[in-house]
Formats: sequence, structure tokens, C-alpha cells
Amino acid sequence: MKLPKIVILDEKDKRLHERSKEVTFPLSNEDKKMIQDMILYLTMSQIESEREKYDLRAGMGLSACQIGVMKRIFVIVEEVEEEKFKNYIVINPKILSYSEEEIFVGEGEGCLSVNREVLGIVPRKARITVEAYDMDGKKYQIRVREDISIAFQHEIDHLNGILFVDKIDPKNPFKNQEKMREI
Repeated sequence: MKLPKIVILDEKDKRLHERSKEVTFPLSNEDKKMIQDMILYLTMSQIESEREKYDLRAGMGLSACQIGVMKRIFVIVEEVEEEKFKNYIVINPKILSYSEEEIFVGEGEGCLSVNREVLGIVPRKARITVEAYDMDGKKYQIRVREDISIAFQHEIDHLNGILFVDKIDPKNPFKNQEKMREI
């Protein structure tokens, strides 16, 4: 595999705090290539030999804004079995509904744009239903849960100019932890 030329913006970049713009269809060839490059980059970052070869940090989600393209597009690459992946291509997402139950990542959320350790928890909904579009402009709905629900919410936040570190209470980073379920 050849690593795509992707440069991920650092959290200090002001673009990461801007709201991304709705996408119009049909997608341009540049947008289609960007989506395929993002999927390949994330896939390679989750394969140990590729990660070591290219000195990558493992990641499962990436938003277009993280590579400087201010469009409402993100991808998630979920490893379902050893080196077998399920790809989610999400364009112009809207959360239609969510569970009452809140969860958080026990070891803490991470982000390819945040190159430091961050202590604290980010409250997330355990289940969400999202309406979005695929690469062909076809509308679909998807219900996601647990870690994929967290990944979707994390990436949707990116599209709205919010980083996970913005959601951690600086005075009390583990606030309300007892009211949520750790995953």
C-alpha cells in the first residue's frame, strides 16, 4: 500500500474551530479522491506493519476539515476482524435522535489533530440515529452504538468546529463520570 499525501491539521489551526459547509452533489473528482485517500490513510494507520513503516498514529475517523477541506464530510474505518475493515462514508450528516444513556471512553478520547495526552472524559450518547448521504448523493439513515456512536459524534463535532478537548471541563475533567457508563 502507498500512503496517500494527507497532512492532518494540528489543534492550533484556526480552521478546526470553523463550521464546515454543506456539500453539493454530484461530488467532484477531487472530493471522491479525498474520501478514498482518507479511508486508505485510516486503514493503514490501523495495520501495525503499515503504522510502523510510515510512523502513523492509529485513527478510526477523519473529517475533511482535519485536512483543510471545509466540507461536511467524514469517514470512519472500523476494524471488524484482524485487518478486515468496514468503511463509513458520511456526507452532510444530521443527528435525528439519540439515547438518554451517556457513555465515555475509559482511556480517554483521542484525535489525530490533538498530538498530546488529554485527561478527562467526554460525555457521548450511547446510541444515535444519523441521516446522511453517500458518495452518490443517496440519502440514508444509520443507527450506531457504543464506540461507533462515539466516533460519529466526535467527527460531527469536527464539522461544527468543536474538538473533543473543548468538551472536557477544565476545572473538573471527570465531572459526572458516575452518571455515565464507561466503554
